[in-house]
Amino acid sequence: MDDSETGFNLKVVLVSFKQCLNEKEEVLLDHYITSWKGLVRFLSSLGSIFSFISKDVVSKLQIMEHLRSGPQGEHYSSLQSMVAYEVGHQLVDLEHRSHHPNSGCRTVLRLHRALHWLQLFLEGLRTSPEDARTSTLCTDSYNASLAAYHPWIVRRAVTVAFCTLPTRKVFLEAMNVGTAEQAVEMLGEALPFIKHVYSVSQKLYAEHSLLDLP
Repeated sequence: MDDSETGFNLKVVLVSFKQCLNEKEEVLLDHYITSWKGLVRFLSSLGSIFSFISKDVVSKLQIMEHLRSGPQGEHYSSLQSMVAYEVGHQLVDLEHRSHHPNSGCRTVLRLHRALHWLQLFLEGLRTSPEDARTSTLCTDSYNASLAAYHPWIVRRAVTVAFCTLPTRKVFLEAMNVGTAEQAVEMLGEALPFIKHVYSVSQKLYAEHSLLDLP
């Protein structure tokens, strides 16, 4: 199945994260949302196995689109402006998820954590040998990122589901950039864009003590 049939190419999605940062290294939320939509398409193309993440991501993207198009939308043009606005107007629940459960800060934090998992997993696919087990790669990435925020029963169900993942070659071919070798090369070129967006976001949230929002 080629790009013309699917309209999807993971390199285009990953490189789109480069557009998320402007010259001031502000994370532009319109581009961030669009880039995430591309990642959801990739996850969906692999079947229902990642629905536990993609469904949650889709709901979070809808929240962000609503905030972006709402009456205070100008405050949600970038991650930096959003944090300044919500923190400054006490629109973030720092200890208990009560008054502002769908704040932009909380919503993007969930996307931020999921992005870390996907970044680690794709990096694992890139650097692993041909016979590497994708279930192990995905579990290791999950345990190093999202697992800390999920209850035991979810962690158990997810890691069991990972055992049904397709082979490394199938994953790489699903990226629609050519052979498995070409996909590995593409990941080496494009993953730094995701890493950069993640690191800028991580630093911003850390500076405002927002990394553990309930």
